Amino acid sequence: MIAVYQDLHDYISVLEKRGLLKRIKAEVDPVLEITEITDRVSKRGGPALLFEKVKGSSCPVLINAFGSFERMALSLGVDNLDQIGARISELLQLQDIPGGGLLDKLKVLPRLAEIASWAPKLVKNAPCQEVVAYDKDASLDDLPILQCWPEDGGRYITLPLVITKDPLTGARNMGMYRLQVFDERTTGMHWHIHKNGAENFRSCRKLGRRMEVAVSLGGDPATIYAATAPLPHGLDEMLFAGFLRKQAVEMVKCKTVDLEAPAYAEIVLEGYVDLDEQRREGPFGDHTGYYSLTDLYPVFHINCITRRRDAVYPATVVGKPPMEDCFLGKATERIFLPLLKMFMPEIVDINLPLEGVFHNCAVISIKKRYAGQAKKVMCAVWGMGQMMFTKMIIIVDEHVDVQDMSEVWWRVYNNTDPKRDFMTVDGPLEVLDHSSSLPAYGSKVGIDATKKWPEEGHQREWPAEIAMSEEIKELVTSRWREYGFTDEDR
Repeated sequence: MIAVYQDLHDYISVLEKRGLLKRIKAEVDPVLEITEITDRVSKRGGPALLFEKVKGSSCPVLINAFGSFERMALSLGVDNLDQIGARISELLQLQDIPGGGLLDKLKVLPRLAEIASWAPKLVKNAPCQEVVAYDKDASLDDLPILQCWPEDGGRYITLPLVITKDPLTGARNMGMYRLQVFDERTTGMHWHIHKNGAENFRSCRKLGRRMEVAVSLGGDPATIYAATAPLPHGLDEMLFAGFLRKQAVEMVKCKTVDLEAPAYAEIVLEGYVDLDEQRREGPFGDHTGYYSLTDLYPVFHINCITRRRDAVYPATVVGKPPMEDCFLGKATERIFLPLLKMFMPEIVDINLPLEGVFHNCAVISIKKRYAGQAKKVMCAVWGMGQMMFTKMIIIVDEHVDVQDMSEVWWRVYNNTDPKRDFMTVDGPLEVLDHSSSLPAYGSKVGIDATKKWPEEGHQREWPAEIAMSEEIKELVTSRWREYGFTDEDR
C-alpha cells in the first residue's frame, strides 16, 4: 500500500494500475452530461472516471476518485479507515506521558519528532505555478467547470480547497466551500455561518481589512480530504494532512496574496473577497438530494490563476445518496471515532448512515452503566463541534451492530416508549436543512433505544431476546453439508 502520494497524478496512476479508474475518451459536455454519467456509475459502485476530452477546455476532469470504501482507504494510504483512527488513539495516549518517569518521557521523544515532521514545508518552486496568468488573462472560462443539475444557478467549482487566514492570529484555515461562477473572474463564496472561513471573514470585516483568499484545485488526496475534516478550531488542516500522509505537505507562496498553497496542486485561484459585496448564490443540487435555496453570499474576485502545464481538473458531484461525498463522510466517521471516545469513553461505535447525509442522523452504541446515560451522551454529542447539527441521535446498547440499520430500527421500534425515550431539543442546524421553520435553527431528537432500567421508570420485567443455544448452532454448522446445503448457503 502506498502511504504517500505527491499529487493527483500519482493517485491516478495507482487507481489505474488497480483497475479502479476508467478513462472516457469520447467528448463530453461539462454542463449536465458529466453529472449524468457520474451519477449512474457512482450509484452502482463503479470506478473513478477520467474524462479526457471535455468540451470547451483542454483540461481532463477527474471525478468519483473517492467514491468507494476501497478508494477512500487507498487515497489515504491504508488498508481500512480504522487504521487512521488507531493512529489517532496512539497520539491521544501521549497526553499521559508528561506525568510519567524519565524513561517514559524519553520513549515519547521520537513520536514528538515525528509529529514535527508533519508540519507543512515551504518551497520556492512548485508545479502549480508552471503557468501563471494575471488580471484579464486569468479566466475561469478555460476550466471545465461543471453545471451538475438542471436547476442549478450556473456552473460550480465543487471540490475547492479554500485557504484563508485569521486576521488577528495569522492562523491558516482550509475549508471546502462551493464556488458558483458568476463570470470569468468572479464567483460566489458559499461558506456557511458556522464555518471557520466565515469566521475569518467576519473578523476581517470588523477590522476593515480586505480578505485575501487562495483556492487550490487538486493536490494530494490527503490534503483534499483534510479540507472536509471537522477539525477542532485552530488546528491547521495542512498539519492534519501531513499526519494522514505521514509526510509534510509542501507549500508555495502565492503570487499575488499573502497566503501559501499546496505546491502540487493542479490549479490555484488567487484573489480576495470584498467585505461589503454580496450576490445571490444558488440554487444548487446539494448532497441532501434537494436543491439548496438561493441566498446572499460574499463574492470572490480572482486576480491571478496559476496551474500545472498538465493540469487535471478535480471535481465531484453531489445529490441523492449514495454518491462520492458519502465515502468522504464515512472516512470522517471512522477517523474521528477515537476523539469521541476520548470525551465519552462509554461510546463503542458510531454510524452516520448514508441516507442521513452526515448531519441528519447518528447511531451510537454505548456501554450503559447507569440510568439516563443515553441522554447524557446525546447532550454531549450535540455539544461537540459540527456534531451540533445532528438532527437525530439514536443510542443503542454496546452489543448492537450500529452498522446494521435493520437491527438498529428493530431496536428502536421495540425498545422505545416515545414519551419516556424521545428527547427533543432546540438548537443550531446545518444551513442546508430545509425542513426547519427557521434557517439554521430548529429542533433535534434523541432516541434512547437501550434496554431500560427500573430507575428509568420501567417497572416491568424486560424480556429476554430470542437466541439459539451455542450447542445447537455448532451441531447444525457441523452437519450443514449433510443437509444438502453448500457453505455459501450457510
